[in-house]
Amino acid sequence: MPRPANSVLTALGFTPAVDRLYQQVRTHSGRQLTRVAAATLRTPDELLEDLEPLVRAGIVKLDGDDILVEPPAEAVRIMVAAQAVHAEQALHRLEGFTDAVGMLAEEAHVGLDEHDLTKPVDGEVLTASDPSRIWATVRDLVRHSRGDLLWLRPDQWRGPNEDRMIRLVGEALREGGRSSRAIYPLHAVHEAPAAIAGRVAVGEQVRVLPEVPTRLLVIGDSHVLIPDRLGYADIPLVMVRETAIVEAAAQWFELLWERAAVPANRGQESRRDLRRFLLQQLAAGAHDEQIARNLGISLRTVRRRVADLMLELGADSRFQAGVEAARRGWI
Repeated sequence: MPRPANSVLTALGFTPAVDRLYQQVRTHSGRQLTRVAAATLRTPDELLEDLEPLVRAGIVKLDGDDILVEPPAEAVRIMVAAQAVHAEQALHRLEGFTDAVGMLAEEAHVGLDEHDLTKPVDGEVLTASDPSRIWATVRDLVRHSRGDLLWLRPDQWRGPNEDRMIRLVGEALREGGRSSRAIYPLHAVHEAPAAIAGRVAVGEQVRVLPEVPTRLLVIGDSHVLIPDRLGYADIPLVMVRETAIVEAAAQWFELLWERAAVPANRGQESRRDLRRFLLQQLAAGAHDEQIARNLGISLRTVRRRVADLMLELGADSRFQAGVEAARRGWI
């Protein structure tokens, strides 16, 4: 388990060494580079080299010969803005991915001619009315493929094939040379603990998010399976072999995986997970009703937890609570 952050900068992902230097130069903001370097027992070039992560992040700036250092609250704002840019880029990739998947759902493809610069996406739409045929397709793909398995599982654990799916994942992992990772919604920890425990027992890595937007299975770099319309439907199911689309789906999964948390089943760890997700929802600007739906808890519980958090953090506003939570390494 990673060590808890003990400052705003370490909470934002910077190393303790960078944080210590930040604390040193912060009191010299606005002074000349040569003087700040001397105060830190460095040459100007050495200081700039050590400050490079903060300069790259926009927390430290050079204004002519002067060094300008942003205060902690502004550092949080800058980093949040940067993450928003990354999220927007991920959204654009997802939109492109969705458009590509939609191409497969067309009933007919226009043939190519010498003037046509387009071509059909490599894949097909599975429209079997029998769910067992969908299961058989997934089974055969997993058994006869190589590469890691990446799953978004918002609700599949409710289905009749869950026990068989656990055995299938176990078989794939016992062969060696591949891993399996799955992301579940937070409420699945309470609604389906046996299903999650079964996947973990066969060697799968599991994380949770407040909500999972769609079903998804990425198999190595060869296949991605996703509903024709993003969501929870089984049929029609789109199976894509187009390399760029498979890669885009895997990158999207990785973005979600970085945001997700390892689930805790009971005690203090479980409360800490819920606290982290609650703070993330507040930081995203979600309303109490939306938070209640996303976390699978009552509106009354949300409001009580928010009030408790603000009291614990000594905050007068939700924004202030977010800054203080980041400083403590809670998010």
